[in-house]
Amino acid sequence: MTLITYKWSIAEWHELVNSGILKDKPVELLEGEIIEMSPEGIEHSFTNQSIADYLRELFQGQAYIRDAHPITLDNSEPEPDIAIVRLPKDIYRQHHPYPQDIYWLIEISNKTLKKDLEQKIITYARNGIPEYWVIDLVNQKLFVHTQLQDSKYLKVVEYKTGIVASLAFPDIEIDLEQLLLF
Repeated sequence: MTLITYKWSIAEWHELVNSGILKDKPVELLEGEIIEMSPEGIEHSFTNQSIADYLRELFQGQAYIRDAHPITLDNSEPEPDIAIVRLPKDIYRQHHPYPQDIYWLIEISNKTLKKDLEQKIITYARNGIPEYWVIDLVNQKLFVHTQLQDSKYLKVVEYKTGIVASLAFPDIEIDLEQLLLF
């Protein structure tokens, strides 16, 4: 027996979300499929909030920091832990950020590392997200994915200490101690 799943379009997904059927259900649309999201533990929650607060201070007036809110891609509407997007923030009254609005995305992983490095990375690369960071809380490291070509990130750099900068804002130094809190 072959199992065939129904692929949801973005328009159908928005109808479903707006209907209220999914209210209080921890799900996101990934590759046209409704995927259950992992419950957020204390470590993840604290790290996510702390990093978002830190980035808001660093990028005040230069980028809008969204944490745990949807972005709209070709056939996905995931909720990355942090999305660094263009200003003005009022444009997001009408729609979630599109790929052209996104400077880079950050996922914080303690139980979702495989999904973030094998599944979400494909979606983000195919949609032209120029930079994708994954914070591995278990092994205390940051993976920075860049050099997008043919829907793949060609360069992956691992950091455990030091200072990093994004492609979009190379002059703003980001201290890894502020990202790897545990």
